[in-house]
Amino acid sequence: MNSDPWIGRWLPLVKERAGREPILELGCGAGEDTATLVDAGLRVVAIDLSSDSIEIARKRTTAEFHCRDLREPFPVATAGVIVASLSLHYFPWGETLALAERLRSTLQPGGLLLCRLNSTNDHHFGASGHPRLAENYYNVDGHPKRFFDRRAVDDLFANGWHLHSVQEFVIHRYAEPKAVWEVIAERSS
Repeated sequence: MNSDPWIGRWLPLVKERAGREPILELGCGAGEDTATLVDAGLRVVAIDLSSDSIEIARKRTTAEFHCRDLREPFPVATAGVIVASLSLHYFPWGETLALAERLRSTLQPGGLLLCRLNSTNDHHFGASGHPRLAENYYNVDGHPKRFFDRRAVDDLFANGWHLHSVQEFVIHRYAEPKAVWEVIAERSS
């Protein structure tokens, strides 16, 4: 059972927007969200940087998995829906903006992005007490990690997006509570 069933709330909209294209999942990890989507009858193409996570995900569900960096070309040319849960926060701001534009251009017109972003209130997972690399961007245990406030969320999706929902939540997917922004955005142009 998925201890973090966030994606389930959006399944009717995901099914409506997916069309005939596969759902592209970025940063699938061990495949929790992937399994929810596949169990709902959807075709998923998922990527993750960790080959260990990909192997766990392959044992969990039957999706198409690719081990690669998000900055590499996506394994699909177009998608009706992209899911990116806690995977867009590793990059300097300019790269983060460029990645958001790649997501937008990969989506079909009217396509949907479901993503979750680290909140600046996420103190259990690095939003404070770590060496600062840039505004809300820290070296957390040897890895760069970005945290978002509402202004940064709005800036990230300012061009070519219509925001359906932007909400800050505390989730219980990990040992400690984690503060995240949940963003549902539509490609508007």
